[in-house]
Amino acid sequence: MIHIHEKTLQDLEFYSVLQQVSDLCITDLGRLDALDIKPFATHEEVLQSLAYTNEYVSSFDNDNRIPNHGFEPITKELKLLHIENSVLDTKSFKKIASITLTAGAILKFLKKFETYYPSLYVASTKLELVANIVTEIDAIIDRFGDVKDNASDTLFQLRQAINSVRGKINQSFTSALNTYHNLDYLDDIRESVVENKRVLAVKAMYRRKVKGSIMGSSKTGSIVYMQPEQTFQYARELNNLEFDESEEVDKILRQLTEYVRPYTTVLEQYQKFLVQLDVIYAKAKYAQSIQAILPKINTEKQYEARDAYHPLLYISNKSEGKKTFPQSIKLHPENRIIVISGPNAGGKSITLKTIGLMQVMLQSGLLIPVHEKSNICLFDRIISDIGDNQSIENHLSTYSYRLKQMNYFLRKCNKNTLFLIDEFGTGSDPELGGALAETFLEEFYHREAFGIITTHYSNLKVLANELPYMQNANMMFDEKSLEPMFKLILGQAGSSFTFEVAQKNGIPYSLINRAKKKIERGKVRFDATIAKLQKERSKLEKTERSLKENEKKKQSEADKLEEVNAKVQKKLENFQELYDSNQRLIYLGQKFNDISEKYFDNKKKRELMAELFKLVQIENSKRKKVSAKQKKAEKIKEEQIKKEAEKKVAVIRQKKKSAKQKEIKKEQPKPVLKVGDRVRMHDGRAIGSIDTLEKGKAIVNYGMFTTNVNVDLLELVERK
Repeated sequence: MIHIHEKTLQDLEFYSVLQQVSDLCITDLGRLDALDIKPFATHEEVLQSLAYTNEYVSSFDNDNRIPNHGFEPITKELKLLHIENSVLDTKSFKKIASITLTAGAILKFLKKFETYYPSLYVASTKLELVANIVTEIDAIIDRFGDVKDNASDTLFQLRQAINSVRGKINQSFTSALNTYHNLDYLDDIRESVVENKRVLAVKAMYRRKVKGSIMGSSKTGSIVYMQPEQTFQYARELNNLEFDESEEVDKILRQLTEYVRPYTTVLEQYQKFLVQLDVIYAKAKYAQSIQAILPKINTEKQYEARDAYHPLLYISNKSEGKKTFPQSIKLHPENRIIVISGPNAGGKSITLKTIGLMQVMLQSGLLIPVHEKSNICLFDRIISDIGDNQSIENHLSTYSYRLKQMNYFLRKCNKNTLFLIDEFGTGSDPELGGALAETFLEEFYHREAFGIITTHYSNLKVLANELPYMQNANMMFDEKSLEPMFKLILGQAGSSFTFEVAQKNGIPYSLINRAKKKIERGKVRFDATIAKLQKERSKLEKTERSLKENEKKKQSEADKLEEVNAKVQKKLENFQELYDSNQRLIYLGQKFNDISEKYFDNKKKRELMAELFKLVQIENSKRKKVSAKQKKAEKIKEEQIKKEAEKKVAVIRQKKKSAKQKEIKKEQPKPVLKVGDRVRMHDGRAIGSIDTLEKGKAIVNYGMFTTNVNVDLLELVERK
């Protein structure tokens, strides 16, 4: 049986998480149920609830989304159905039909997609599908919430009669209105409405001449409001019919209530199921908002939380655009207790609360924000002592309260317990409190309990270093700026940086020196050693990060080289195929040339044909039979390889040609041009003769025109 103390839930702010989950529910009953979530009593219930939530989360990224589960509560209707001879109204029946339809749609959906949602489907199989309730209600009540005319023969006849009488009332009133208006007995307004009845506005002097009952008069008394006699008789008949109608409607609703009453238990189950589904939906939406997952759950007491975020801090920082730092912790039978040390405001308490809150959430069926490779175990008991618990009401000091808590811990602690203690040993004389805390910690250790504690006491850090199944840890601190790095490092105790922080905050160095002299030299040296080790650890962390980045770059470059190598290898293979193909064709050409020469010498056709046929047979024996489609594909491939090879060869030839031209230009000395020599431009075809030469410029005569050209741009065609 799992038991988590109420005080632990409060310490870890579990109810703040429940409030955020409750806000995501879409029904009022769901919101109330979400606020009442508690850790489950058995491991089986925990795993089942986690499976429900995880399946609902998967539906958000699935084409087959779970249908809407919203409904109006039928709590009042269920109470009435339990009371004998009670009658439900039409609105209640509409709510019952709606909740039945909603539940029915979800049951059918889960049956259809059992493969996607196996756990939710199993939960739904406990419910019975009763579609006949909806059929019966729809047969009697229309979509506006009124009883249909054809709900019974009697009601049909009564409503027809009512409509007929209403017609007669209007007809008789219109007749009287026209008659008395023509006689000028009516006021200018002619008619009015009194007590929801149409009345004639009769002039007071003619009231005795109008047959009917007086319904009232105007404030001045000049007008008397009268209902015509014939209309009055029909109105009395209408009242009687409407009374009969209400009696018949009541009878029909009573019969319908009796029809629905046997299904009260089913309806209760429907509402309970939909409320449960609403809470699961809210858990899933909450998981989505904090990027939570279902980690691997084990039974071997292996606890490895990787990149764990504090849910409340994550949501708060996200809304403010701040970064949340994740923490990683590992506990197992050979590393059961972690002692976290380090300066204040470094994140020790948040780390402690993160692990505690996530464990409580997990054991309440909520997914947790950790890395997917996390491996979590379940605990039968989680106990905590976090924060200042001074009680004014009970007249208990912090230390008295803590001793009371330790007494409770000693009674409940065993190998299936996770204990969380913040600022262990504080509240009393440092020496005596530290010694007592050390004794308590030894006792928890010998009981094989799992736990995380935060402390500033050196003796607890030493104890964690001495005992084999206990481990020190510290919150990283930047040794230069003395700012917290919010990163937990396992395997090493942390310095409190007491004097360093004091110096940073402006405390005179002389006072700090005096303080150092007042305490044992060994303790200062111990704390200084820890601080030094922590600085070294920080440097190593930076070096490790740098090496990892370099390793990533090198790996990326290696991958690129591998890719290039593969491409080059592929091209070499293609060129080898092309080379082999060309060699075969050269061989065939040589053979054909030999046969041609032989025929040229002896002119023997028969021998020529035999040789050619033999050559064709030899070549065909090497060929494999392939389809036309394969032939076409191979041909296209060969052409592509050929084109690629030709392109590369063309480039190589061009390079060789240009290199050769350069060599020729280097080898041949440039001729000295003289007047009368025939020349042309390097990049031109027209030939002309030099008329004059002066300062590296030449005037060249092309016959039709002359031009002034730089001598370097000319080449000699013919000497004069």
